[in-house]
Amino acid sequence: MSDRLAEVRERIVAAQQLGAVVNAMRGMAGARAQHARALIPAIRDYALTAAQAIADTRRSAGAAPPAPTNRDERPVIIVFGAEEGFAGAFTERVVSAAEGAFATSDVFLIGSRATAKLAERGMQPAWSAALPSHPASLPATAMATIDALYAHLARSGASVVALIFPRWQPGRAATVIRRTLLPFDASLIATSGSAQSPLTNLPPGQLIEALVEEYLFAQLCEAAVEAFAAENEARMAAMAAAKSNIDGRLVTLRAEERLVRQETITAEVVELTAGVRARLSTQRRAGTR
Repeated sequence: MSDRLAEVRERIVAAQQLGAVVNAMRGMAGARAQHARALIPAIRDYALTAAQAIADTRRSAGAAPPAPTNRDERPVIIVFGAEEGFAGAFTERVVSAAEGAFATSDVFLIGSRATAKLAERGMQPAWSAALPSHPASLPATAMATIDALYAHLARSGASVVALIFPRWQPGRAATVIRRTLLPFDASLIATSGSAQSPLTNLPPGQLIEALVEEYLFAQLCEAAVEAFAAENEARMAAMAAAKSNIDGRLVTLRAEERLVRQETITAEVVELTAGVRARLSTQRRAGTR
């Protein structure tokens, strides 16, 4: 009986240790998500400023709208997926959203776990990269993506670029957002509202090209930060569910421990009583002789 009690206590210790690990992972994920969320307003302001500058430059220079795209060219789809595990169904949700793009598009995939999942299904991206583990490294990932994108566009002549990334919404899990990056439609962006034409030192075409690159960089930064935050928020939810399961298991194990301990005590009392009775019986038989 003592062996069984020791086994139950070992299982309790193991569950407590697992709970500590889960709590640590949840705390790390929460800190990372909070850090990433704090970056998003500034990134969106940066993107809006670049977009308004493009609209202002086109307005003041009377630039023509972009030429129609060639429908025969394969578009480029940039997908921000999951980097690590322990995030519940988050990875599968993003992978499912990206899976349909492989048949008709050249896919740029950011996220090692998503890349591995799609490779298991026989799908290889045109370019891939890891999603960093710290928000401060996300702009470098966005810049590397732009460099790879421009090199690909120069080779393929593609003119349509779209973006897919996850966004976490509390109570609704992750939703997949899709945006068109190129061709850039300045008509969808309001101008800055200034009546004066901007002062520029570059020809309008060259300035617009540079501003579009800044806008793309901002959009990719936002997608990277959203994906990073969404994965960590999904991990927080998964770890919260795991902690709830562990707590429930501990309640069951502690109840089992009490039962086993009670059975052990009962067995010891029965054994002790039987010994006392045997000794008394022996003494009585000895006294009658």
